Amino acid sequence: MAKEQEYQELLDRIAALRDRATDLHAADLITNPQLADALMKNIDDLYSAAVKQDSLLPPPADKGLSELVGIGANAADKFGKTRIPQGVEPYDEQVTSERMIGVGDLYYLYQHERIGVFRVIRKLKQLFHAGAVRLSSGPGAFRLYQYDRRDVLRYTLADRVAAYRRAFGYGGVMLPQGSSPNADFHRLFGHFVNQVALFWRDKRVSDVMRERAYDPSFGSIAIVRRAGLDLRNNLKFTSFGHLNVMRVEVMQLLEEAFKILGADDVKNLFGVDNAWDVVEEVLVRYFNERLVTSPRQRMAVAGREVLRWLAQPHIMKMQRGPFEGLLLEIAEYAEEWLTSAQSLGLSERTPTNRVLPFDSLPQEAPRTSTASAPRRRGPGRAPGRVVTRGRGGGAARRNGAAESVVH
Repeated sequence: MAKEQEYQELLDRIAALRDRATDLHAADLITNPQLADALMKNIDDLYSAAVKQDSLLPPPADKGLSELVGIGANAADKFGKTRIPQGVEPYDEQVTSERMIGVGDLYYLYQHERIGVFRVIRKLKQLFHAGAVRLSSGPGAFRLYQYDRRDVLRYTLADRVAAYRRAFGYGGVMLPQGSSPNADFHRLFGHFVNQVALFWRDKRVSDVMRERAYDPSFGSIAIVRRAGLDLRNNLKFTSFGHLNVMRVEVMQLLEEAFKILGADDVKNLFGVDNAWDVVEEVLVRYFNERLVTSPRQRMAVAGREVLRWLAQPHIMKMQRGPFEGLLLEIAEYAEEWLTSAQSLGLSERTPTNRVLPFDSLPQEAPRTSTASAPRRRGPGRAPGRVVTRGRGGGAARRNGAAESVVH
């Protein structure tokens, strides 16, 4: 009985707040939008408390059926007196943060794999075993020996490449039976990053151009939230299995690799100043590659921060003030990832496509790459479109999404 009284008191407080909001003049709410937000937050909090309180009330033995059908002493004489459950727990509230953080670390590792850090280590091992470089008993040589001896205990390159394809859809290797590539990740990730970047660009424009930049038409929270939830739900089903423990092991492997590359005898061997210079020197000298170290490394850092942000409950904040404050944590990371991906031809800015179609894939977009010259066209001919199709991903891999790990 006490719980029922508490529930009724909450309903009365909600009604009183609504009456107060109605009595306020519309001009007061326009000139002081924070007042409207405060009132709405109070109402929402009280309503959530009332729903929770009603859910805690013990149901009758027959779950309210006798009230509804009019049987027995507790039969309801009006439809409004029947017991109405408040519903089940929302779907989007269910997320395992540990697995999402693990996916963020795996994305970080993938970008370093694409840079070629582990290929550089394998090349150093080959040169060290062949006696083709002046490494003997220094700290780098000893760490390289230990790295080689522990190789049989670690996940192999094939294991890592398969994990990247299963989690992100990148590459074209065969997956174990029962697995499938996550072909939708890149477009969903790029879409979410685009919406975060666009939200803050709209916000900056409104702050500069208008005296009161509080109009909700500048920067839609709902669009950003929907894009984030789509990405989070996509990753929820691809983060099971051994990915979580594998990323811990490979993160340790990456740390060990940079200790080797940063050792004095290894740096002196190539005449460079730091570990990253060793990576670039080996890639240029022995693999004759065009270096993409800087944009890839920034994509790794920014992408991991964005995915870690999604692992928190921030995306479910309903009030504009708290949501904007939390979204500010990844605003610059989103711009940085997008700019780096653009420079590599892996993504593009989409200021008009605010919503991705759920049941169909977007049209292939032109690939912009700094490595290729622009295509010539005659008068009146539209610019050509280059369709990038990768094994296992099909048309879903757009703008270079069909990446592969170089062995």
